[in-house]
Amino acid sequence: MAGATAVRIARLATDPPPVPVLEIGAGTGALTAALVRLGADVTAFDLDPEMVAVLRSRDDLSGVDIREGDALTFDYAAWAAGREWIAAGNLPYNVGTPLLVKLASLPAPPRRIVAMIQKDVADRLLAKPGTSQYGSLTLAIGLTMRVTRALTVPPSAFFPRPGVVSTVVVLDRLAVPTVVVGNRSRFEQVVRAAFAYRRKTLANSLTLALDLPRERIVTAIASLALNADVRGENLDLPTFAALADALAD
Repeated sequence: MAGATAVRIARLATDPPPVPVLEIGAGTGALTAALVRLGADVTAFDLDPEMVAVLRSRDDLSGVDIREGDALTFDYAAWAAGREWIAAGNLPYNVGTPLLVKLASLPAPPRRIVAMIQKDVADRLLAKPGTSQYGSLTLAIGLTMRVTRALTVPPSAFFPRPGVVSTVVVLDRLAVPTVVVGNRSRFEQVVRAAFAYRRKTLANSLTLALDLPRERIVTAIASLALNADVRGENLDLPTFAALADALAD
């Protein structure tokens, strides 16, 4: 990651007033060092033991808590220990999507997430109902986070050059969730099921993907004054929440 890009990300991760920053996928430490220079209290981890060794060998990172760990299994709650915190990092492309969902759905999510991800994933996070990018990821994140696009990073900012354009997004935790979901598990099931068969109607997709009688699904859709042939991509977050509540046990 180029130094200028690392500095811009670090500034986003230390504003508002600094709280502990957890850097995910620290690599060789470009962002880590930028955070340290801004006075952040940094814990950095990486899955690759060779990268961890590189980080620990750097004199300018001697004050950083450096760990080896897997982002998908890391115990975020134990590390945070009840503190407010910010997550930051150049997220690995193969785990970026599930990791963002995991962070946003924690019982105590980070106050802010500053993440470099693939541009197409950023487009999905920011998508509006009725568009091809809109889907379960949009809704899972939108339930607890406000998403903004901070900057687009071309392949030339990296060595070696990746084959994709990257985007830095900022996810700020909402003081109050966008909607109140009575049964979070059912909400997630309904959202995933609604987009499991995008070319089918909502009723057909839910019938195929959920273990529920079709009559119950049709009745729930009708109770929200939705057209019988509506598709999942046309429902906004409040409507999905209402549908999930109507289908809850």
